This record gives sequence, C-alpha cells and structure tokens, in this order.
Amino acid sequence: MGLVFSNIAVGVRWGDLVLEISVKSMAKSSSLRIVGGLSSAETGDWPWQASLQYNNIHRCGATLISNTWLVSAAHCFRDMTHPQKWTATFGALLKPPSLKRSVKTIIIHEKYLYPEHDYDIALVQLSKRVEFTSSIHRVCLPEPSQTFPYNTYAVITGWGALTNDGPAPNALQEATVKLIDSDTCNRKEVYDGDITPRMLCAGYLEGGVDACQGDSGGPLVTPDSRLMWYLVGIVSWGDECAKPNKPGVYTRVTYFRDWITTKTALFLTPGHNLSWIAGGRGSFRAKAFNVGIQNVTCSLQMATGLLRL
Repeated sequence: MGLVFSNIAVGVRWGDLVLEISVKSMAKSSSLRIVGGLSSAETGDWPWQASLQYNNIHRCGATLISNTWLVSAAHCFRDMTHPQKWTATFGALLKPPSLKRSVKTIIIHEKYLYPEHDYDIALVQLSKRVEFTSSIHRVCLPEPSQTFPYNTYAVITGWGALTNDGPAPNALQEATVKLIDSDTCNRKEVYDGDITPRMLCAGYLEGGVDACQGDSGGPLVTPDSRLMWYLVGIVSWGDECAKPNKPGVYTRVTYFRDWITTKTALFLTPGHNLSWIAGGRGSFRAKAFNVGIQNVTCSLQMATGLLRL
C-alpha cells in the first residue's frame, strides 16, 4: 500500500463533527507515506492493525477482530498456507514490534480461486490470545445489514510500498480515502464491470491516494457518528497504485460477516457489540486533521467471557 495526497483541503462531516483535513500541509511534511499518506508511528493510533510475516518478513496486513482471530486477504496465502511459517506482529513499527504471536490456523474462503479477486478473505487464528490494552485491541465488525454511505471518508493503514513497486516503510502509514459506489467503479474507464457485490471501491478517481504492494489484507475503517470505528473493507486489489480512474478495491466485510461468525464462533449476544470504551490515541490524529479526537472503539469489558477462544 502506499498513500498519496494532493494539495487540497477538505472538510469532513461525521454526524455533528466537522474535521478539517489540511492535505496541503501534509504534503509539506517529510512523513508522507502509504501512496499519498503520512507516517502513523505513534503506538496505539490504529490498535487493531497487525503485520502478517512469512519467515519473519512482512507480507500482508491484517486486522484484529478478537483476542485470537485476525481477518486478512486470501491472496496473501497463495502457495504459503503453512501456519508454522507465519507470525503476526502488533505495534506501529515492524522492527521492533510491540507484540508477536505465532499462527495456529489459516482459513481461506472456500470460493476463493487465484488469480481471481472474488471472495478474497481469510481468517488467521493466533496460537496464544492477545490481551487487549489501549494500544492493541480489536476493531468493530459491522452487522451484515449495516450500510456505509458512499462519498464518506475512511482510513487505510499499512506498511506497504510508498510508490508502485517502491520501497516499504518500517513505520505504519495511514491515509484518508472516499468510499466509491460500485456503479461508478464498474464504469468502462474505471474497472469495466469487474466489481462484484463482494467488493468495495475506495480512493479518488483523480488518483494520488491508495493502498499499494504490502498493504494487502489490511483494514479500511470508518467511524459512525459516535466515532465507533468499523472495519468496512480489506485491502484486496487494484490496477497498480494511486492511478487516475483506478481506485483501490477492497473485500466488502458486511458481505462476509456471517461467514466470519461461522468460522470463528464469535457469537456476540445482542447489545454487546454496542458497548464502548475510550481507547487508543484518537485514530484520526491531530497532526493530520488539526483536531484532537479520542478514538472510541468496541468494548470487550462485558463480552470477554464470550470471546475466550
């Protein structure tokens, strides 16, 4: 993944909050990354982000959805399905990580068939549970019927390439993108009908900001009006990185919510997914948005007993 920004300033409204994004000021920063993004090196900014490493080399991103489960992209495991060769690390830096876990199980969606992009989702079970802290904890999973309006903003994070086929960073990168409707993304000049109901586009048709190589499997997240952070998409594919009319394509998480539940046995009773605590550092960081917002994410304080897998 790589993040790239243009010289624009955008006012983003979530509920009654207006966030002023000064992309122009970010472009002047030496920390520009992801393709068109910026460094997110402070521990706890994106506490659900994980690095999946094969023989201790970063291959893909992943998202923590419980004490023992990660969700990622199926294509990350092509010809590399031996769990004992994989590890997951947590924290803003690849080296040294804040936490490291070996992998117990890899579950690839039954309908995924390389080199096709459809059903690009996989689950990774850790060999030892992760104890949640303010800097490492799970993201909220949306319900199957939950909707995320198009043209709203979301955030992508990862350790992918800073340009197409370019170098990769040691510090986690972040960037802001817009959700794009599938009709637009299926236009001839964009992806010409290749976007299925299991996919979601995000980025900018003018290009400049995108995920890139090495970001695959990582999270696309967005907050609701209460700043509850939800996993909307999983970095899947695209035509190179940050090209005009070629936004990033993500696995649509709502489509696979029931599949995730079936495979992981993450059965949250009604109401538990609506319990919240303050955590993290404010995932939209003040340096990027010129505001200080404390991140609020799913609380496991009431549901811990249900998630001991």
